[in-house]
Amino acid sequence: MNESANLHILNRTNSLISHYLEQIRNTEKQNFSMRFRENVNRIGRIMAYEISKQLEYAGVAIQTPLCETREQVMVEQPVLVTVLRAGLAFHQGFLEMFDEAPSGFVSAYRHHTNKHEFEVIVEYLATPSLDGKVVLIIDPMLATGQSMHLAAEAIAKNGKPAKLIFASLIAAPEGIAFLREKYPEIPIYTAALDSHLNEFKYIVPGLGDAGDLAYGEKMEA
Repeated sequence: MNESANLHILNRTNSLISHYLEQIRNTEKQNFSMRFRENVNRIGRIMAYEISKQLEYAGVAIQTPLCETREQVMVEQPVLVTVLRAGLAFHQGFLEMFDEAPSGFVSAYRHHTNKHEFEVIVEYLATPSLDGKVVLIIDPMLATGQSMHLAAEAIAKNGKPAKLIFASLIAAPEGIAFLREKYPEIPIYTAALDSHLNEFKYIVPGLGDAGDLAYGEKMEA
């Protein structure tokens, strides 16, 4: 699967993205939670810069110490909607770049009925009004695509965005294909597109449980 007008795979060109991906994937390095969070944050910042190229800008007149000039500024900052809890460190990177952006939060988690089957459940939604806004849906692991899809459906309760953008840390081809079928026109950004999903629907090679690596292991309900 190659990059297209609506699919942006950032590690297809060597950059700091690749350097940080090595550190969050490597089992010899990834278990230091603070470093893991910071590297995810860094990737979020770089991705925010890339996404900023798709936003709307307008020229404004400003005064420097020497003379008047013009610069291009964002017409409006996007709303950053994050899937809890794994998305928090990723979200922080975006928030540091879009430093006046409002935020929203959606809970989406896998409820397993057995080892191989699960449903994604959304229980919590908090966003500002989304009418006419550019909305980034931020979820680090784009595996089946169900979490992104249900987040997009959930936020529709709080208004109709002018534009949606999906942002992930690592994606699987199956998740990309699912979102493409549901939302053919929505841009998808990912730092890496991996090989496949395994029998448990985890991304391979992936990196493990992003939430546990960032914040410690959770108890299973």
